[in-house]
Amino acid sequence: MSKIKIKYFGPIKKGYLENNGWIEIKKTTIFIGNQGSGKSTVAKLISTFIWIEKALVRGDYNIKWFQRKNRLKNRFLNYHRIENYLSNNNSLFENTEIEYVGEGFEIKYKKGDLSIKEKTNSKYSLSQIIYVPAERNFIAYVKSSKELKLSSESLKEFLTEYDNAKKAIKKEISLPINDAFVEYDKLNDIVNIKTSDYKVKLTEASSGFQSLVPLYLVSEYLSKTVKKIGGNTESMSTKEMERFKKEIENILSNNDLTEEQKRIAISVLSSKFNKTSFINIVEEPEQNLFPTSQWQLLKSLLKFNNSNDKNKLIITTHSPYIINFLSISIQAYYLKNQIKSNEKLHEKLNSVIPLNSTVNTKEVSIYQLDEKDGTIMKLKNYEGIPSDNNYLNNSLKEANELFDKLLEIEQEL
Repeated sequence: MSKIKIKYFGPIKKGYLENNGWIEIKKTTIFIGNQGSGKSTVAKLISTFIWIEKALVRGDYNIKWFQRKNRLKNRFLNYHRIENYLSNNNSLFENTEIEYVGEGFEIKYKKGDLSIKEKTNSKYSLSQIIYVPAERNFIAYVKSSKELKLSSESLKEFLTEYDNAKKAIKKEISLPINDAFVEYDKLNDIVNIKTSDYKVKLTEASSGFQSLVPLYLVSEYLSKTVKKIGGNTESMSTKEMERFKKEIENILSNNDLTEEQKRIAISVLSSKFNKTSFINIVEEPEQNLFPTSQWQLLKSLLKFNNSNDKNKLIITTHSPYIINFLSISIQAYYLKNQIKSNEKLHEKLNSVIPLNSTVNTKEVSIYQLDEKDGTIMKLKNYEGIPSDNNYLNNSLKEANELFDKLLEIEQEL
């Protein structure tokens, strides 16, 4: 299992106080907390270090290239616009410590130095990584990332994948909300939203559709591009293909290798280039969505995540509904395993909650971030169900308590 440790980086101070500071990146990992607490910061660091590991495994760059002074700050943290947390403007930057342990490499940043160690005998799943930023709402109005001079490289990449996802549409795609469909007019590069009653351009649709459609299309598209168990492999990019061919030539021309050794070497090389997992990192999936729509979208994201054993879904959220609905998916998973041999009950459960959207509680971690002291704590659970005693539900409770006080004052009139 991949894990990350963060101390004194931006809003994160002492970081996670348990498990020796290690945040476990499980199949489904959620970060909740107030604005400014560091939810997105943690998600962006996870994205950064997963990408560095991927580049090392694939052979894009060697270890020494990554270890050059300020390369992490100026090249990779800049990708998510968090490089200034390692500048003199941040009084704690000299105390910054970041450690990441993945399937293939261990990476550590401390006192300005980046150390990288390759793990032995590891089996690495080359991942397709996407970071879905909260700023995605305006994407409905943009035809190409080239139209805008964006400061966010992650947003540029998301725009590129959104464009790829649109081009991959062969027919109408069913959306998880409002019984609606997406239709793509390739000739005019227009995305339309269709229901039984109307058809409108995405640019004219509600803010909820404008937030959901790019997220849904990209997530669905990328989940299909990774290698499925027993399925086809994803096509390589041009650069990957060139590098792959060159390395194949080196193997075949090496007369010191037997034919069997060459076959094994080529097999290992192929596994490095074929993407076999999808890491979907989503900021605020609930954005502009009604609670029931949040639930429908969450079920879709969980379904995409479950399409491959090695996929991972990482979410930052302010919504109590996301946590509560996740609890329902966890309970459904428990029931699914309790009624394995009862086909009738399986069908009944699937009619309530799709079985491909259920979640094993052992593969879920929920972390709460505190903006006041910069700490992180793991949300406890009761018999596998996330605790109701969390920051989001407590905010709802406080609102109810305030209303009770107003009623008490009214009674004194």
